[in-house]
Amino acid sequence: MQSILRIGTRGSKLALAQAEETRARLASAHKVEPERFEIVPIKTTGDRITDRPLAESGGKGLFTKEIEEALLRGEVDLAVHSGKDMPTETPAGLALAACLPREDVRDVFISAKAKSLDLLVPGSRLGTSSLRRKALVLRARPDLEVVDIRGNVETRLKRMEEGKFDAIVLAMAGLNRLGLGERATDPLDITDFPPAVAQGAIAIETRAGDTRVLDLLAAIDDRDTRLAVICERAFLAALEGSCRTPIAGLAAITAGALHFSGLIITPDGRTAHETERLGMAEDAAELGADAGVELRERGGPSFFAAA
Repeated sequence: MQSILRIGTRGSKLALAQAEETRARLASAHKVEPERFEIVPIKTTGDRITDRPLAESGGKGLFTKEIEEALLRGEVDLAVHSGKDMPTETPAGLALAACLPREDVRDVFISAKAKSLDLLVPGSRLGTSSLRRKALVLRARPDLEVVDIRGNVETRLKRMEEGKFDAIVLAMAGLNRLGLGERATDPLDITDFPPAVAQGAIAIETRAGDTRVLDLLAAIDDRDTRLAVICERAFLAALEGSCRTPIAGLAAITAGALHFSGLIITPDGRTAHETERLGMAEDAAELGADAGVELRERGGPSFFAAA
C-alpha cells in the first residue's frame, strides 16, 4: 500500500503517541486507512544524551534537528514535534504548518510522599529536567533539593518509585497522552506555575511551499492553538530564549481575542518579571514579540547573563 505521507517523529512512546494521533486525524479527515500515512521514527541528539542536562549540550533543537534534516532531504513529508521542543527559529526551508488541539498546559506534581508541593517535607529531593520548573519550584519552596532528572516519562516515574526522588514534576499533557493521567498527584495552577512556551501543543512542521502536504494538513489544523503557539514563540524569540534562561509563556484565545501572559525568572527563583497582552488573535506574533521586548528590557543584560 503506497503511503500518502511519511510522518517523521522521535521514537519515544510519547512521541509515537503524538504521531499516531496526527495520523488518526489525517486518516479521518481524508477518509482513508491510517496505514496510508507512514510513521518514520528518527533518533535525535536529545535521545542520545542521557548523562547530563540538555542545557549543557545546546538546549533547544536537540529533539528536532535530525527530524528536520530528514524533512529537508525529502525522506519524510512532515515532522510531528512536542511544541515546546522546537527551536526558537524555524530552519530555512521549513515552516510551522499546523497544530492539533492543545492538551492540558499545566505542570503536575507527582509524589507518593505528599499530596501537594506545599506538603513536601523540607529537604525533600524533587526531580525535573526543566530549568523553568526548577526555578518555579524554588520560588515556592526554596527549602527543597531540586535536582536534574533525565529519561522518558515512564523512566522518571520508575526512578521516583525506586526512592531516588521524593517527588517529580512533569507535563500533564504527556501523562494524558500516554494514558497515565491517574498518576497525577496535584496539577499545578498556571498562576504560580506558568507553562513553557507551546507546552501541551503538538506542532507539525513541513517544507515551506509544499502545497500538497499543506493542503492535507489544513483539514486537521486547530487555528486557535496554532496562533497561540505563534504568539508564545514570538515572545521567546524576542527574548532570544534558550534552555539556560527560565521562561514561561501562555496565550489563550476566546472568541477571536487573545490573552497572553509571560514570565522570566532567575534559575534560583528569587527574581522574576511578568507581563500581559490582550489583543486580536490575528496579531498573535506582534503581541508575543512586544511582550518579549518589554521583558528583555526590564530584565536587562545582567538578568540573562546570570542565567
